[in-house]
Amino acid sequence: MSDPVVPDDLFGFPCDFPIKVMGRDTPEFRSITRSIVEKHSAPLAADAITERPSGKGTFIGVTYTIRAESRAQLDAIYMDLTSSGVVLVAL
Repeated sequence: MSDPVVPDDLFGFPCDFPIKVMGRDTPEFRSITRSIVEKHSAPLAADAITERPSGKGTFIGVTYTIRAESRAQLDAIYMDLTSSGVVLVAL
């Protein structure tokens, strides 16, 4: 079954878009994921990043809110995040 085609105008680009990533709670996870997101967008202000640790502190969820310009931009970010080797889940 193929993925449904979602038209770009559904998102109303440009728009603020949260990118959520989950992985092991390490400094490397934060620096690698932030670097990937900023490679495809503007530098992130501190208030554009939120973190949520797991109950035992082993894992962390980080949300980067970017100004998304296109579906292609988002696709590139997700491709790089999922192939980074440190991201367990990207939403």
